[in-house]
Amino acid sequence: MSLNEISTSRIFILCTLIAPLLTDKETLLPAPQNISILSINMKHFLTWNPVIVPGDTVRYSVEFQGEYERYYANESWIAISECSLIIVTQCDVTEDISATVPYNLRVRANLGSQSSKWSTLNGLFNRKTTFLTPPMMKVIADGYHLLVELEELGPAFQFHIFYWRKGQENEMHKKTVKEISSVVHLDTMEAGADYCVKAQTYVEAINRSSNFSQMQCVGVQDGGSTWLTITVVSFAGFVVGVLALPFLAWKMSQIFQYSCCPVVVLPDTLKITESPAKLIHCRSEETEGCDVAVHVIPPEEILQLWIQDAL
Repeated sequence: MSLNEISTSRIFILCTLIAPLLTDKETLLPAPQNISILSINMKHFLTWNPVIVPGDTVRYSVEFQGEYERYYANESWIAISECSLIIVTQCDVTEDISATVPYNLRVRANLGSQSSKWSTLNGLFNRKTTFLTPPMMKVIADGYHLLVELEELGPAFQFHIFYWRKGQENEMHKKTVKEISSVVHLDTMEAGADYCVKAQTYVEAINRSSNFSQMQCVGVQDGGSTWLTITVVSFAGFVVGVLALPFLAWKMSQIFQYSCCPVVVLPDTLKITESPAKLIHCRSEETEGCDVAVHVIPPEEILQLWIQDAL
């Protein structure tokens, strides 16, 4: 081997050892790739592919730049505190994208003291491009009442509900609901008719509406007749109760009267069988021919006789 070849080999080895020390640290850690944003129903998520480092856990940090920062704050960036040094590969940026203006977003990888270069979203994002899904709903026939249940999507959403009698689409009615509590009453249905309902979401902040939900139709169920029957029977029972109340009150008063104040019946031995005039006449003349014989009975015998007659 010549002297030149030996010198070249030594220089190559030396460069190989020194090159990592002279290289910027950011190039040692790859930057995240495939930055994209997923936005559905005003919920916005920044996503990216993971950076793989065998044996280590890579963390990520996210920043955003709004219209104000871009034009009036020297193109500064604002860190998203909820997405600083996270280990997942997505970040919820819904709260940070609070205006209907173009936003820029970027993410970088962190490993110990090393940081990758920033990877920026390809193009600006405006929340007015969010995808609005048709609302999930359930149409209910409660007797003759037409009701609808709608999913809760948040305070930014309103619902446009359209309903009509089947076969009369030209007479469609519209109802706008801003707050969903439980169920929404739409109309009172006619017997023997079906009613159809469809709905869409609307977001005033971006002035956009979703597509319509799938149409659902209902009619008066058997429960309506049952409900009417129960109502009639209940009313009839109430009337019968009102009419029977005076009789029951009189009957109860009689029972209480006989229970509290019973009628005392004298024994036959204490009953006077002769007229008072005849008794007075006999006593005054003291004649022996008088048919009435007076027999004095002791009080104890009177009480005993009275108890026997009562039993």
